[in-house]
Amino acid sequence: MKQKIYFLGLIAAILMSTGAVFKVNHWPAAAIMMITGTLVLVLLFLPAALINHYRAEDNKQNKLLYIVTWITCFVVFTAMLYKIMHWPYAGYALLIALPFPYVVFLPVFLAVTSKNKNFNIYNTVFVLLLLALNSVFAALLSLNVSKQTVIDSYSISRNYWKTGEAMADLPVTANNSAVNAKIDEILKITNNYQDLILKHEGMTREQWKKDPGNLVRPDNVNTAAEILVDNGEMPAGLKLEKAISELVSLMEQTKGYKETAKALPSILGMGTENEEDPASAFCFRNIIIPLSWAIIYLDGVETNLKMIKASTPPGL
Repeated sequence: MKQKIYFLGLIAAILMSTGAVFKVNHWPAAAIMMITGTLVLVLLFLPAALINHYRAEDNKQNKLLYIVTWITCFVVFTAMLYKIMHWPYAGYALLIALPFPYVVFLPVFLAVTSKNKNFNIYNTVFVLLLLALNSVFAALLSLNVSKQTVIDSYSISRNYWKTGEAMADLPVTANNSAVNAKIDEILKITNNYQDLILKHEGMTREQWKKDPGNLVRPDNVNTAAEILVDNGEMPAGLKLEKAISELVSLMEQTKGYKETAKALPSILGMGTENEEDPASAFCFRNIIIPLSWAIIYLDGVETNLKMIKASTPPGL
């Protein structure tokens, strides 16, 4: 029996480790190996190993602990699989899985083992250390992922700059339509917002373009919303929201712009996260995000509007 259990554990370890390597390198069959390995681990190896150990121990008082141990492993590994595979509700699964060992497993473990006079206290200390290491590892992993996400987002801003530089070389088409006038008004607002944020951080546009990482600092807890409010705009982002809403309404009434008007809120990232506040851009909500993301968002608004303006035929 033990040989079969060891064999199942070996298969699960090989499948999960190999699947992880394949997943990192984006090779085929990674998903199959990860899913199969997790199923073998959670549904075959762990139940067999726990049942075998429970029977060998022959102590019915510890039955609850074995059951809770399996449930904890099931919750944690399932959430891990959801996150790795980018399946829906992975975030919710992690929210349940991360505190689960402390809220469910640890109380049961302490309650069961405290009744056992022969139980070695070092086992309890070992379990607590494992849980502490798990917390530290999860925290460090989250910090690393967050930092890497911020760094990767700079490539988006660089693409906006390159697009803007390429558009600057295009021949200028004379078009004094009301739509273009409203676009010019929004461009002034986005430039003003960017200048306020950079001025608050003691930077120039040239410094930002040269090294956006200057805005990523551990002690930087300011939000774009706070900076705009400090400069007299209440609520933050009101000018931009109002101007974009007016642009959408104007496009809906202008021939040749109706389809663009339907897509514009989505293109500019307006109203995609909070249906109760459909005109609010994410970077002006009162949440703590890197200021670099706010500037990148404004870069995107500016570039997309310039492209719409450039694509407008003369006389429209």
